Amino acid sequence: MSPYAIGLCSDMVIMSFLALGAYLLLLVGRVSFGLQAFFGIGAYVSGIGTSMLSLPLGVAIPLAVAAGALISFLLAWPIMRLSGLHYAVATLAFGELARISLSWWQWQIPTAEGLVGPNGIEGFRDIRWLLVNNVSNESYLLLCLILLLLTIGAMQWLERRRLGVAVRMVGADDLLAQSSGLDPMRIRLLISAYAGGLAALGGALYAHRTTYIEPALFEPMLGVHAVGYSLIGGLGTAWGPLMGVVFDLGLLNATSLFEGWRMVVFGGLVAVFLRVKPRGFLDEAWVHRLAHLNFKAKVS
Repeated sequence: MSPYAIGLCSDMVIMSFLALGAYLLLLVGRVSFGLQAFFGIGAYVSGIGTSMLSLPLGVAIPLAVAAGALISFLLAWPIMRLSGLHYAVATLAFGELARISLSWWQWQIPTAEGLVGPNGIEGFRDIRWLLVNNVSNESYLLLCLILLLLTIGAMQWLERRRLGVAVRMVGADDLLAQSSGLDPMRIRLLISAYAGGLAALGGALYAHRTTYIEPALFEPMLGVHAVGYSLIGGLGTAWGPLMGVVFDLGLLNATSLFEGWRMVVFGGLVAVFLRVKPRGFLDEAWVHRLAHLNFKAKVS
């Protein structure tokens, strides 16, 4: 594969974690436009871990995931009782608050390469763990892909358990969920922590792939795209958001077919799906139909 193709595939895999975070929140009936904040938190925490504290990547990434999950849980505690537009605006406000806070944050330490660490609006440079440890782009892509497949595998396993049923029940009807003995608030808090952790995982992987991050990268459109990926790909399965990522980054952004029209086509397609198929392309009906066909094929 060419370096460009490897970089493109890496970006699609990394953005898939952000899309999966938005997907989980949509399943419990919440639209979040603030996941870019946890993406940025994961990027900065992991960068500090490897570049400033000399931690191995295998330690820095779990720390970033834990930070994203914890902060997402703490944010969800006061705002999860909101719904609809009020919740969406609250998450958007937090995303902007996080971006502005990162643009003010300055903490650098001297190293052999010079000062390293967050430097306000100029960002965080020299996150060089992959280069120092001679990790090739191909190997890093494989690592990201393995993490994504493990994540999707875990999500599909949970889908078939009581928690998966409870999540979809809470997203469909709070009263129905409560009458079945479920606590919608507790489930939404759990899913918020999971979504924040996934977004932070994507940010941690992104920071080490690019070696440089800045607050401007974590703009609101990043969170809007994460929601759009799920609305296009579908809410019937965890593979749905990945379809949205591939469509946007692999077709609209990476080719010249829609040069200058990417946002128009993407936004228009989201609007069409909201009107025609509000649960996305791979919605629950499609997934059920595909599972039924697979069962018939095995029986025959």
